[in-house]
Amino acid sequence: MKISFSFYPEGRKKALTMSYDDGQIHDRRLVEIFNKYGIKGTFHLNSGTLDKEGFLKSAEIKELFRGHEIAVHSVNHPFLTRIPAGVLLEEIIEDRRRLEELAAYPVRGMSYPFGEYNDNLLNLLPHLGIEYSRTVQSHGSFRLPENFLAWHPTCHHEQDILEKFKEFQKPSPWEQLPLFYIWGHSFEFARNDNWDLIEEFCKIAGGDEETWYATNVEIMDYIKALRGLKISVDQKIVYNPSAIPVWISADGEAVKIEAGEKKILQ
Repeated sequence: MKISFSFYPEGRKKALTMSYDDGQIHDRRLVEIFNKYGIKGTFHLNSGTLDKEGFLKSAEIKELFRGHEIAVHSVNHPFLTRIPAGVLLEEIIEDRRRLEELAAYPVRGMSYPFGEYNDNLLNLLPHLGIEYSRTVQSHGSFRLPENFLAWHPTCHHEQDILEKFKEFQKPSPWEQLPLFYIWGHSFEFARNDNWDLIEEFCKIAGGDEETWYATNVEIMDYIKALRGLKISVDQKIVYNPSAIPVWISADGEAVKIEAGEKKILQ
């Protein structure tokens, strides 16, 4: 028996996720486009700017982002590496607290304001309930992160995403679990008058049966569950100690391992 890890949920071979920051009013139009084409995204919000001019209203957050994810971006969007420790803690914990009140679920993700982070933050965030955080360091590939607290995206939406999608449609045969991760700010579409770019991208990217459309936290949870599988030496017994099902490749076939299941492969 030969086991490999080349499938997302339902035996899909690829995944797409979107990540947008700041919570300005233009998120409304972006969410509408995502919903139209079945795209899922994560929206990183500064709770300190909600209800201010040009930003989203607190009262709309839960319904607007239903089916998507909201995540921390700090209360006031400071450079997190340049503020006192006490202020840093408040910026993250208070943002989590306020967003959880609006979303009615645990907020576990984040993106770094201005993309700036350091080793102190990487060590601190798990103690604050943050399990992943996105950077702005685009790597141009479809690889998964080694460390979810320094999660580098594929590219910004201004980095020729239509051409990049052509690459994504035909990943290298040796590439396992390719992930197309796009980030940006919705206000950039309004500023640059190019809403047609994201509309066209979502139109061609949506509706693919081999692609899993997921939020950032869904991607992380799945990959951690996959990496946490317990497998016997002869690769005939697989135990999934996680709370979600995963799919593996056994002699080239997609096999579902239920949450908590010990499966004997034939």
